[in-house]
Amino acid sequence: MPTTEPPVPAEAVGPLIRGITVLRELTAADGRQSLGALARETALARSTVDRIATTLIRMGYLRAIGRDVALTPRLMELGNAYLGATGLPDLLGPHADRLADALDESVSIAVPDRDGIRFVHQATRRRAMSLTFRIGDLLPAERTAHGQVFAADWTEEEWAHWRERWEADPENLRFPAVPPYRIPEGFLAETAALAREQGWAMDDQLIEPGLIALVLPVRGPRGGPALCGVSVVSHTSRHSAGSLREAVLPALRETVAAMEDDLRSAPPAGPARRSPGAIGSAAWTEASKQELGREFVEALARGLTVLTAFGPGRAELSLTAVAEATGLARATARRALITLAHLGYVTTRGRDFSLTPRVLDLGFAPLSRTPLSRIAEPHLANLAVAVQDSASLAVLAGDDVQYTAAIATRRVLSVNVTVGIRLPAFVTSLGRVLLADLPPAERAARLERADRTPLTSRTVTAPAQLSRLLEATAQDGYAFVDEELEEGLRSIAVPIRDRTGRAVAAVNISTHTSRRSPAQCREELLPALREAAARIEEDLHTAGRHVRTDTTA
Repeated sequence: MPTTEPPVPAEAVGPLIRGITVLRELTAADGRQSLGALARETALARSTVDRIATTLIRMGYLRAIGRDVALTPRLMELGNAYLGATGLPDLLGPHADRLADALDESVSIAVPDRDGIRFVHQATRRRAMSLTFRIGDLLPAERTAHGQVFAADWTEEEWAHWRERWEADPENLRFPAVPPYRIPEGFLAETAALAREQGWAMDDQLIEPGLIALVLPVRGPRGGPALCGVSVVSHTSRHSAGSLREAVLPALRETVAAMEDDLRSAPPAGPARRSPGAIGSAAWTEASKQELGREFVEALARGLTVLTAFGPGRAELSLTAVAEATGLARATARRALITLAHLGYVTTRGRDFSLTPRVLDLGFAPLSRTPLSRIAEPHLANLAVAVQDSASLAVLAGDDVQYTAAIATRRVLSVNVTVGIRLPAFVTSLGRVLLADLPPAERAARLERADRTPLTSRTVTAPAQLSRLLEATAQDGYAFVDEELEEGLRSIAVPIRDRTGRAVAAVNISTHTSRRSPAQCREELLPALREAAARIEEDLHTAGRHVRTDTTA
């Protein structure tokens, strides 16, 4: 964050710069802001902000909520492109998870981002006092042990950049992820020299009182500056700085050695191309421009498309490769890359381009904590409007289903479900979908121990009959329950599956028997229900690519 910014290149794409300015302001506002406030905070004309918002809504990166706009999980595909290109979360994350389990402490992986650090993986412990940083959060180097090990490799130019930023913001007011605090100017140089000498660094309550962390650098197959740092994080109620070092340093060293072995032995990723028919591709943006006219900022859409050209197997791309992956003309791709490089999202090595950690600045941190219930809510709302009946989301909780999101239709006679309520799984369409996804032995055991007290005269309670219904549900991909939970109530449900194919939740539509027959439920409601589930799954898979999405909240 230097005090003087380099001049904007003559070939830079102005609409792309302005669009990214809006995304960054929304990120700073924790993901939601009014259009008027965006115009004030960015100093852009309101008409410009409106056109940018229309474009980003069309791309699926924003959604409108009254006079506000909010970031959507689909925007995380930009950050996923960077994380997938580095390969670090996929390759090193499992090592961090195992270390966290072994030590019963939180473990984090962070990468250098100029004079700061960004988290790219978290394995946290569920405690009253635990790590609350998000994937993508930017912290100042001088406040972290990660920063000490990265600064140990800095060049004079990098030190000069840090000093310029520190002099302009000594209390770290521009870093919202940490409380303001002034570290003495010479502290980072001293601790970086010590980290260089001993091979590790300690954060003894630099970020905030009570938080301590030990960090080791992870270096690539060719040595050189650290690719990332791995930290074990604890609290002074559990450890002092000295006791943490004694307790975790040997295991941390073993983990880092295993990580570096994996980096050396990892096979080169095979070539992969982004589908030119995807959102943001040249053909898609052209069609959107024809439909929406001047309200669609094609240059912004194309510029963001360039970011998604990168990913697993595509860490470094030539200009030609970027153009081929996006379907853009070389001249268009070149101008976008020049703009992104000027903004710090792309770096170059020879003729190849690669993404920088700054891409995570585009909404990733606030979106990384979005639970499944919030991901599903807008899709449930659209579904309820489309079918004019209530829609709900639920998860399996023991032998019950627990409702985590619900949208009631505006009718005199409607189904109103309270979020948090639990109902027997065997008697609900939501529960049957989730039970049907279990292994047969576990499914049978749950049915045997469940309280199968009939709730209506139509409630199926016999284990053998329920087992046949669950088998049919597994084959058909949906469950239909007719007046078994409550007289006059029909419901139909389908599963929500994570990236592994496991049903982590279910979504249903509930209706009154006077409104639709069983045949009409299958013919009219099931297609809309499946379409809504597909959209929820698409967002869930994007959000859960490198982040653990909470499916219980």
